[in-house]
Amino acid sequence: MLRLALALTFLASPALAATETAIVAGGCFWCVEADFESVPGVKEVVSGYTGGKTANPTYKQVSRGGTGHYEAVEIRYDPDKIGYPKILEMFFRSVDPTDAGGQFCDRGESYRTAVFVKDQGQRNAAEAAKAAAELALGQKIVTPILKAKPFYKAEAYHQNYYKGTDLVLTRRGPKRQAEAYKFYRKACGRDARIQALWGSAAPFAH
Repeated sequence: MLRLALALTFLASPALAATETAIVAGGCFWCVEADFESVPGVKEVVSGYTGGKTANPTYKQVSRGGTGHYEAVEIRYDPDKIGYPKILEMFFRSVDPTDAGGQFCDRGESYRTAVFVKDQGQRNAAEAAKAAAELALGQKIVTPILKAKPFYKAEAYHQNYYKGTDLVLTRRGPKRQAEAYKFYRKACGRDARIQALWGSAAPFAH
């Protein structure tokens, strides 16, 4: 009986709870990571690169262009607490999906929006979420739905940048990462544009 009780406890461990993943690109991955890590049911968000042809790319390579990679995030979530369709609903309303040239002040191929799907089920959900968002917005959505390619985790200093405490040099002098992130997000006009576009339907704009 003791061994059975221990086995049941092990099987019920939160560490063994199911984890699903969603991969999206929404411009600056710092911002998308910060947004989705606040969502109940999301366990972790990892910033990285995907969609291109260069293996193990660096931030410098991706931002310079020519790799085909997007700045993207891998959202790891508990499907018993939040579903893939809900994540996509929130994603479309947290970006400007009408902009094919980048996002907000960040321009170029690496800052474009996209949804990367791993199977037909995710593709069907993504197509439905895109259609619903287009209907709600009343504008053409240009965000593509693409077959998932290898996802490369970004450098360590990009992970959890929005709450980091390291000092970084900005145009306004040295600042803690968290402070520099808040300044960047406001200066880039992300939340202002999303609020203008989506209004009260925007889940993260503030």
